[in-house]
Amino acid sequence: MTDYQNKATTNEKGIHTDFKNNMTYGEYLQLDDLLSSQDRLSDHHDEMLFIIIHQVSELWMKLILHETNAAIESIQADDLPTSFKRLARVSKIQSQIIQAWDVLSTLTPSEYMEFRDSLGQASGFQSYQYRLIEFALGYKTGHILKIYEKDANLHQVLEKAYHAPSIYDVSIQALARAGLPINPDLLTRDFSKPYKEDDTVRNAWLTVYRNTNQYWNLYQLGEKLVDIEDWLQQWRFRHMKTVERIIGFKVGTGGSSGVNYLKKVLDQRFFPELWDLRTEI
Repeated sequence: MTDYQNKATTNEKGIHTDFKNNMTYGEYLQLDDLLSSQDRLSDHHDEMLFIIIHQVSELWMKLILHETNAAIESIQADDLPTSFKRLARVSKIQSQIIQAWDVLSTLTPSEYMEFRDSLGQASGFQSYQYRLIEFALGYKTGHILKIYEKDANLHQVLEKAYHAPSIYDVSIQALARAGLPINPDLLTRDFSKPYKEDDTVRNAWLTVYRNTNQYWNLYQLGEKLVDIEDWLQQWRFRHMKTVERIIGFKVGTGGSSGVNYLKKVLDQRFFPELWDLRTEI
């Protein structure tokens, strides 16, 4: 520690140093548990990078779900300004997850192959939080639930999210409550089914975007949703290119086709009318 740092610390008379009966920073964050959760299955130096990148991403995804589910509740309550705050935070979190791929891409193919076999069939494909995010955004795939049958409680959580309305479903309901004509079948549909584009939704969003002053909050909602999908697709692209950089076109540890699968999901769309209207306005 430099003389300057020593002097600065000495001048801070109010710093607490006695924690015999008080909670510490480490205790509040449960750092003992958190920092002891990086158990390498090999002796290779770079497995630590691999574990931490994925753990950090899962923590960010937990916060994405926390904010997205809260935004859904706000939209359902017609409190759109609060949903904007939550969705803006989601976009910022997404930017952090995207940058994580830049760190993982420092792992070379030769280094990864030194410990890849230790993973067995474990794969990011099995991330249940990522599936919950997909469900919350409206991409529902029932067959994926089979992966989680090993844990009955987790399977129940996923089943509930699978049947719940997505953020786009509740946004369409908000359009209807604002007096815009929406196909009534959409408002009470089976939310476990993938959403299919609808002319009434397309026309409603067109009305909003052509009359932004009248429908300012709905216009802002539409743009927040586009932000979320835009960032998600950028995350998927960086994921695909990082995988290609490290393992090429090998089959994934979870059995997927790897890069080829990741390229296919880039074509998935969550809020189709919000993208299509940009051509029509």
